[in-house]
Amino acid sequence: MMKTIKKMVIIMVVSFSSQAVAETECVILLHGLSRSDSSMGNLAASLNQVGFLAVNVGYPSTQHAIGTLASETIKAALLRCPEHARVHFVTHSMGGILVRQYLNEFTIKNLGRVVMLGPPNKGSHVVDKLQNFPGFKLINGPAGLQLGTGELSVPNTLGPANFELGVIAGTRSINLILSTMLPSPDDGKVSVENTKLEGMTDHIAMPVTHPFMMKNSDVIAQVVYFLRHGTFQRD
Repeated sequence: MMKTIKKMVIIMVVSFSSQAVAETECVILLHGLSRSDSSMGNLAASLNQVGFLAVNVGYPSTQHAIGTLASETIKAALLRCPEHARVHFVTHSMGGILVRQYLNEFTIKNLGRVVMLGPPNKGSHVVDKLQNFPGFKLINGPAGLQLGTGELSVPNTLGPANFELGVIAGTRSINLILSTMLPSPDDGKVSVENTKLEGMTDHIAMPVTHPFMMKNSDVIAQVVYFLRHGTFQRD
C-alpha cells in the first residue's frame, strides 16, 4: 500500500514539474523552405515530453518574401505562448532566417534561446547556381531567391546574433549533385561554414543530412541540452 502511494506521489510531482516548465518555457518551432510543420513533429513531441510547451508552426514558405513570412508567422506564434513564458525558438533551414529577420525589427522581451538546424546564415551557394533555372522561383517562391550569397541575399543583411544562439550543421548529403555546388563539408543544401553566424554562442557539426536532421535523435538531444544549458553537450 505504501509503495503504491509513493509511486502516485512521484507521478504527481513529475507531472506537476513538467506542467510548471511548460507554463514558463515555450518553444516555437519553424520549419524550412518548401516543408511543413509535420517535418518538425518528432522534435515537437520530444520537447513536450521533457516538459517544454512546443508551438509547432506551419506557414506558406513559398508564397511570400522572408520579411512578410517572418512578421506574420512569428507574431501569430507568439500569441500561442503563455503570456509570461520565456520564449525559445528551434528552427530548420530558412526558419532560422525568419527568426533573425524578426529580431532585426522587433524585440521579444522574454526571449530565451535559439537553436538553428542547418541555417543558411551566410546564404547558400545552391541558390546562386540554380536561381536562374526555369521553374526555380515557381518551386521555391520569392523567399527562395533571397537565400543566396549575392546581392539578393537577405541573411547577409541581418547582422550578427545578439541573442543566445546554438547552431547545428550537417556534414552528410543525400544529394551529391547539389553537394558539388557547395564548399565541403556540407549537408546537401548548405555548407558547414555558411551555417555559422557572428555572435553565435555555440556551433556543432554532426553527421546528419539537411532534409532529415530535425528527426535525428542525437540532434534532438542536443537541441534539448542547449535549451537547458546554453551550450551543446560534448564528451
